[in-house]
Amino acid sequence: MNKDQIKGRVKEIGGNIKEATGKAVGNERLEEKGRVEKTIGKVQAGLGDLKEDLKD
Repeated sequence: MNKDQIKGRVKEIGGNIKEATGKAVGNERLEEKGRVEKTIGKVQAGLGDLKEDLKD
C-alpha cells in the first residue's frame, strides 16, 4: 500500500461521514461537501492503486 491509497481511503471515509451528517441534520451544503470529498478520495485511491499495479 502506498501513501495515495491510504490518504484516498481516509478522505473517502471522511466524505462519507460528512455526507451522512449533512443528511441527518438537513444541511445540504455539508452533504454536498461530503460527496465531493468522497469522490476526490476515490480518485486518489484509484491513482494509488494504479501506481501499485505499475510497480508490479
